[in-house]
Amino acid sequence: MADLVPFPRAPRPAGPARRRPSDPEPLWRHLLGDQLRRRRHDRDETLTETAANAGVSPQYLSEVERGLKEPSSEMIAAIAGALDTSLIELTSAVAEELRSTAAPASAAVSSGRGAFALAA
Repeated sequence: MADLVPFPRAPRPAGPARRRPSDPEPLWRHLLGDQLRRRRHDRDETLTETAANAGVSPQYLSEVERGLKEPSSEMIAAIAGALDTSLIELTSAVAEELRSTAAPASAAVSSGRGAFALAA
């Protein structure tokens, strides 16, 4: 039988990069996926292990981690539970990351671009 050789993991950035005013705002699903992947790696788990614990396929978990799927709240809760975290801890971490990467609205005004707000 062949030996398994682990792939080295790509280094992860120490913290979220500050967004420039001209950059588009990151999507929630991308930040959620990054947070899930980070937590899974911190636990040294494979996609297959975490997916099995969450009751989802490894392919689905991979797509969620890459921000390709917009998971339901039930799926997010199942994956959070598999990572031994709560839904509130996970969503708070995603919200904090979004807050730290968001450029203030005043930056758009001072850069010569108008800031727009939509009201319903």
